Amino acid sequence: MTTHLIIPDVQAKPGLDFTYLRAIGNYIAKKQPDVIINIGDFADMPSLSSYDKGKKSFEGRRYKNDIAAAHEAMDTLMQPITDLQARQRRNKEKIYKPQMYLTLGNHEHRINRAVDNDSMLDGTISIGDLEYEQYGWTVLPFEQPVIIDGVLYAHYVTAGALGRPVGTAAAIISKKHQSCIVGHQQGRQVAYAIRADGQTITSIIAGSCYEHDESYMGAQGNHYWRGIVVLHEVNDGSFDEMFVSLKFLKDKYL
Repeated sequence: MTTHLIIPDVQAKPGLDFTYLRAIGNYIAKKQPDVIINIGDFADMPSLSSYDKGKKSFEGRRYKNDIAAAHEAMDTLMQPITDLQARQRRNKEKIYKPQMYLTLGNHEHRINRAVDNDSMLDGTISIGDLEYEQYGWTVLPFEQPVIIDGVLYAHYVTAGALGRPVGTAAAIISKKHQSCIVGHQQGRQVAYAIRADGQTITSIIAGSCYEHDESYMGAQGNHYWRGIVVLHEVNDGSFDEMFVSLKFLKDKYL
């Protein structure tokens, strides 16, 4: 049995304080989960937002600043882990080397979409600018899931002829018939079912691991859970889930 730690959508963009990511890194260094899954939309990429283009709020956005913010956020998250590994190396101890997966989200996919829409950008910008692999992540293309210990991970799962994201945890269970963890939506949802062999399967939507508010959510729409998810005793799709809030992480691990 293994322990998985899931980092929901961070949506790193210029001007944000990423101190809370150091708390998550400290938590990882302390607990040393076997598997870490970054569920995607780690980078927000607002300069490539087709939704905001033409609005006053779009003024001043720059691709290079978006990439720099993503690097800053990832540096902050990973520093406690690399510090732990360096200390273990100096002390000739067993080095903590978790499996690390990152399932690209629709915000990172904005880079590919921009290239598809303007061939002149081909070779100028790419997903590689985020340098996720250099930090040690195994990167999964947008919408491609990865299954680990019987649990399916993806930024979101799709259904129907149009491939729309499945919007509720209960619907994910009914359509995929296995344990699934996805991000994309703010807050958290959980649904359960029992397989024919008696094994519990669980679906979790958790898509908010950031402190900032999103203006498009409106005055009342930003009151949702924010944090990470830990799965204990993961085995063949069964596990005990634990939600850890950003407030708790900052209080205890900074």
